[in-house]
Amino acid sequence: MKILNALLSAAAAVSLFAVSASAQTYPERTITMVVPFSAGGPTDTVARLVAESMSKDLGQQIIVENVGGAGGTLGAGRVAQAEPDGYTLLLHHIGMATSATLYRKLAYDTLNAFEYVGLVTEVPMTIVARKDFEPTDLKSLIEHVKANKDTVTVANAGIGAASHLCGMMLMSAIETPLTTVPYKGTGPAMTDLLGGQVDIMCDQTTNTTKQIQGGTIKAYAVTSPERLKIFPDLPTAEEAGLSGFQVGIWHGVYAPKGTPAEVTDRLSISLQKALKDENVVARFGELGTEPSSDADATPAALKAKLESEIARWKPVIETAGQYAD
Repeated sequence: MKILNALLSAAAAVSLFAVSASAQTYPERTITMVVPFSAGGPTDTVARLVAESMSKDLGQQIIVENVGGAGGTLGAGRVAQAEPDGYTLLLHHIGMATSATLYRKLAYDTLNAFEYVGLVTEVPMTIVARKDFEPTDLKSLIEHVKANKDTVTVANAGIGAASHLCGMMLMSAIETPLTTVPYKGTGPAMTDLLGGQVDIMCDQTTNTTKQIQGGTIKAYAVTSPERLKIFPDLPTAEEAGLSGFQVGIWHGVYAPKGTPAEVTDRLSISLQKALKDENVVARFGELGTEPSSDADATPAALKAKLESEIARWKPVIETAGQYAD
């Protein structure tokens, strides 16, 4: 028995040494960053900017792989089951928190299936409509929607998408259920809004900025606490009369459970450097958002954010009674 215990202890020591040595030389090959939504969407845009900058710092390429479907849970599930070696990462948005309630049967434990790297950014939302929609401001929009609730349509990029969550929050805030029109991605939803097939949408600035600037859609408000530098004349929802309506679509980077702390710490440091990259800062600014601070781009901050957001959205989703399964 003593010999067996000694052999087991030696094997454990060798395994621990191997993990430690691997972490010290990490990364040695290409890293895959899974984005659980379609290419060209707002989360994909954020991921590609961050991945490019982190690649330079790490000395290895980070390839972005789009694994869409089921409100982001397919991509998240793939990463949850991946080898915990730091070579498969997940960049997900607020849907990481809401999926814990939206999906009553998940293939993974949202809080415990991942290691945390850090927060990336929190993107404001915009309340927008087709360019020829009659209301001229948010107050008249709410009045119009309430008076025509059976005919007004709200577009979203699918259950669990940022636009779905914001739209659900908007309907809750004005206490008026509307006809929702889900699409398979942000692109098709925006295309139909531009074409006038649907009336309104609530989506990230990363997806609406160009259209607002080009006058191809009508903007009513931003959901941030303060006005955005990129839209100084666009009021906040609070200013426009929708009290307490603040929604930000935060993004974070995760790794599979069991990834060595040395690796997640290295990734966190690289993320912090990427978020100071002049190109990243400038491009985020053009998209109406800002990089997370060093204090937020940490494992502890992301874990705390996820926990608090699961608690925040749970009653909203349960009250709406809209589940994905």
